Amino acid sequence: QGSVDCPSLEFEYGDADGHGAELAELYSYTEEPELSHNRRCFEEDFHTQVPGRRWLELDGAQQKAYVMRLLDGLEVVSRDKRLQVARAILYLAQGVFGDCDNEGDVLHWARHNSFLLYQLGTFSAFLELLNMEIENSQACSSALRKPAISLADSTELRVLLSVMYLMVENIRVEQETDPPEWKTCRETFRMELSFPVHSEEPFALLLFTMVTKFCSGHAPHFPMKKVLLLLWKVLLFTLGGFEALQALKVRRREELGLPPLPEDSIQVVRGMRAASPPTYAIELVEQQQQQPPKRGHRSRRPLMKQDSLDIYNERDPFKSDEGGVDEEENDDVDSGIEGELDLMERDTIIPSMPAQRLPIERVSFPKGLPWAPKVRQKDIEHFLEASRNKFIGFTLGQDTETLIGLPRPIHESVKTLKQHKYVSISDVQIKNEEELEKCPMSLGEEEIQETPCEVLYRAMLYNLPQYMIALLKILLAAAPTSKAKTDSINILADVLPEEMPITVLQSMKLGIDVNRHKEIIVKSISALLLLLLKHFKLNHIYQFEYVSQHLVFANCIPLILKFFNQNIMSYITAKNSISALDYPHCTVCDLPELTAESLEAGDNNQFCWRNLFSCINLLRILNKLTKWKHSRTMMLVVFKSAPILKRALKVKQAMMQLYVLKLLKIQTKYLGRQWRKSNMKTMSAIYQKVRHRMNDDWAYGNDIDARPWDFQAEECTLRANIEAFNSRRYDKPQDSEFAPVDNCLQSVLGQRLELPEDFHYSYELWLEREVFSQPIRWEELLHCQ
Repeated sequence: QGSVDCPSLEFEYGDADGHGAELAELYSYTEEPELSHNRRCFEEDFHTQVPGRRWLELDGAQQKAYVMRLLDGLEVVSRDKRLQVARAILYLAQGVFGDCDNEGDVLHWARHNSFLLYQLGTFSAFLELLNMEIENSQACSSALRKPAISLADSTELRVLLSVMYLMVENIRVEQETDPPEWKTCRETFRMELSFPVHSEEPFALLLFTMVTKFCSGHAPHFPMKKVLLLLWKVLLFTLGGFEALQALKVRRREELGLPPLPEDSIQVVRGMRAASPPTYAIELVEQQQQQPPKRGHRSRRPLMKQDSLDIYNERDPFKSDEGGVDEEENDDVDSGIEGELDLMERDTIIPSMPAQRLPIERVSFPKGLPWAPKVRQKDIEHFLEASRNKFIGFTLGQDTETLIGLPRPIHESVKTLKQHKYVSISDVQIKNEEELEKCPMSLGEEEIQETPCEVLYRAMLYNLPQYMIALLKILLAAAPTSKAKTDSINILADVLPEEMPITVLQSMKLGIDVNRHKEIIVKSISALLLLLLKHFKLNHIYQFEYVSQHLVFANCIPLILKFFNQNIMSYITAKNSISALDYPHCTVCDLPELTAESLEAGDNNQFCWRNLFSCINLLRILNKLTKWKHSRTMMLVVFKSAPILKRALKVKQAMMQLYVLKLLKIQTKYLGRQWRKSNMKTMSAIYQKVRHRMNDDWAYGNDIDARPWDFQAEECTLRANIEAFNSRRYDKPQDSEFAPVDNCLQSVLGQRLELPEDFHYSYELWLEREVFSQPIRWEELLHCQ
């Protein structure tokens, strides 16, 4: 699918999709019959307890009394009866759709019932049941023995996880009409999920444990899609979304006495326009074949440039005022298909004319670049070091104040650099960490804020590598570019029905369901990894670096590149959903007759929200892993990421293009002059969309940080710093080396030591072996003195 006919995508990035869409993705289409089963379980019980009434007609007290009676039913011994009661509770959480007329009513009652269920302690009861199911060795062993696992193997787990997901999602989403008690309830629930109350660990850790248990092969029946969706929403609820993160960042900078942020990045990205993507050689050849043959000699005709790649229609200060044609474009015409001519931008060909102004697009945009430039302290030091070496012949280390002996323009340059100097929270944290390492005694104990993020990191710390490997394993299995291998994990356990399809229509429906299932898994993993990275980075830079390093060690960088090495336009416009079968639509509307043609046509959406969301998240993760890390940037170069990323520019969505351009910018200096020359349109887009670092030599490759022999040392130093941070902050037993030493013989001999229970049985044998049979070498004692 070429870039020429791709329109701009009207996509608004956020923490998650619309409320209804997020609830719909919890269910696979093969689970649809279970909706009526849940309703039946509820109505059988409800009509015996409250005959002749509907749930919507009961007042608050009657609803509470009925739910309490249902919760008592969860205490029975019989597994089947417990499941029936759990299904009835699930029907309540699904919004008692049997009594509703439209989708709005279903969503309203789902929220109402979720708050009611939480207030009566349903979540805690289901947490106990979930723990029982996770430890259910009989279910695990029976799943391991089966040649093919289906929906039936995870019935209990799916019901429990569905109720918990619906409660978390319905309570998490805020609405203006929410009564005050719901707001209080939301905060209480957030605290309960963030900080362990009854258990030793936060709820998210239990879900991480389920992921690792599934990937290790001990529990192949776990419904991974539901686990990952619930894990993502729990992290989103407890840690906060992107806007909460931005507000937290502003507050943290104030606390540290740092100047405010130059702009709100969320708002800047929302205001960006998409650029016209670069055209490929094959498209150029096709275009040339379509043009009629020309007679006579080939004249060099200038091509009018319409600044569609320019986000703000800003004129290049280095472009001559007389001619309306870039020199680079004339060179590109000569160089044939090596150049990166963009047909979308050059659809108007005009004959040679006398030098004069060409008409410019009459669209008014704000002048200037979208981002304020930033300068690091390190950049100022490098600049002064180079200037002093050149003009004075010696350097002054990290001194950025002394400018004696330097020419006036250097003074002006340093002043400009300092005006745009940006000190990040990470810089302050690294400096504090260095001081704590140097003077552990004089600086004393560090004050650690007990935030949800800190609690989560402490709980995850010792098994964090396994969690990251497990998530990436599942991401690899769900990626559309992955080939089915015998050793890869089976992520389709909670989508495949017991009886495989026999008709073409059933096969098509299952095919769509499987693809949709994989897309939802990619969406949840990409979103939760990005959330973890962003929150850990704000909480402490070395927590972020620890997670990043384990992602890199687990081959996250080539995995994401492999994901993008596909026809990304067809992935983003994929129609793997059947809107008629989506919850809550399918619960209140009569289902139309599905045909092979209607399934093939799909819905008429311009793009698939979840797939575009996943792509942006994966690009953001790749940016987080590689930013300021030359060794990882070299991995992008070694894995030949430039053509893969350039293909992703075909998607006309500003945010996605921004993160692709960022990834191309950091590796431009390594790609060689020829690449830069033949990709001038991409270079121009980078200049106009990505933030400038004032003396960053990204376009030329003269950077002093780009020394390949330092790469291994860079990762090793980082790893040593991370280990020092983790051991200082979290390995408490090691503090004993700073404890005072007792030098009194009587005091030491008088201490009571804990001896093993069987010690007195073997005491005489120990004396014989360790004391009497060992000759005392007194001369060694004299030598020691």
